[in-house]
Amino acid sequence: MGYTYVGYPLLLRVLARGKTLDTLQFGPGDAWPRVSVLMAVHNEARVIRQKMDSLLGQDYPPELLAYYIGSDCSTDETNAIVAGYAATDPRIQFRAFTQRQGKPGIINQLAALAAARYPAGQDHIFIITDASVMLQPEVVSRLAAHFKTPDMAIVDALIVHTGMQSQGISRSEDAYISGEGRIKYREGVVWKRMIGPFGGCYALRSDYFCPVPATFLVDDFYITMRAFERGGLAISEPAARCLEPVGHEISEEFRRKARISAGNFQNMYTFRKLWWPPRGLPNFPFFSHKILRWLGPFWLLGGGLSGAYLAAFNLFYACAFGFMAAVLLLPPLADAGLRKFGIHCLPLRHIRYFLLMNLALFVGFIRYQKGIRTNVWQPPKRQ
Repeated sequence: MGYTYVGYPLLLRVLARGKTLDTLQFGPGDAWPRVSVLMAVHNEARVIRQKMDSLLGQDYPPELLAYYIGSDCSTDETNAIVAGYAATDPRIQFRAFTQRQGKPGIINQLAALAAARYPAGQDHIFIITDASVMLQPEVVSRLAAHFKTPDMAIVDALIVHTGMQSQGISRSEDAYISGEGRIKYREGVVWKRMIGPFGGCYALRSDYFCPVPATFLVDDFYITMRAFERGGLAISEPAARCLEPVGHEISEEFRRKARISAGNFQNMYTFRKLWWPPRGLPNFPFFSHKILRWLGPFWLLGGGLSGAYLAAFNLFYACAFGFMAAVLLLPPLADAGLRKFGIHCLPLRHIRYFLLMNLALFVGFIRYQKGIRTNVWQPPKRQ
């Protein structure tokens, strides 16, 4: 765990020192690719107007932009709002599906619609995005520019969190995501093998799109791994900035992370040849960045059980086990207690968040073992 959370990020920092993304990029006078924006929505009435305005406000040539939006059986005002936009802009293709099928199922159908209108190929880019993620005006241009590079398959945007508060876990979530953003950027700089986009907004060369199976939960990671199997490249572009409200409620984030974790183990098994043996590309970064981290709860559980066993033999091991148990248990208990008095200690909150993530991974593993029958989702509560 020390290696995957500390050692690997430090290794990337050393390897990426003094380097930047060295991709070929489209510029003035070039024939820029056509872009199709794909978005699945479900009951997003609170944010959908702002989202549509951010999409329509892109500084990309309007004649090269099209929008494909699918509503996954929304029951609020989402359908009416999007239909209103579609009525005034012929570039917007809206489909209101009447049966829940999950984000991957919607995206699969939208990708087929886009490819039927404009053939898949190097000059046709998909941008897959979520309703809660607001694009800055230059995002589409920043993402599409890198596809002048041969074999470029994925270009991820940078998610910038908004609305941090001291009383929830938003600051810990933001610290974790910010660290992940640096890792992903450096993986792209060093190897052009960024191990999975954030999923809220990323670009994909249309001929690298692969339909996601009906029961897969983490569609963006699945698509990226399929692209790696075909020799595609993946990077993160920090200048493509998107804004997303961060989660505050521990219960909401735990539910979301447990669901994602079950999907992580799906991908871990499906793409095991891409991480074992852990040498070469993308195997080494995949194993170092994701596999060891996904197995974190088992390292913690194994350490706890072995420590408890050794504690029975002598005082040294008993003290060592007591110290380990105190480090793992006292901070979250102290954080929960202090929170009742309105006191928020960020280091304690970080430790609690770390243990929460690993517990969610363990719960996700159990769900994966039981079998995943649907990828239907509910948008998390965000402010």
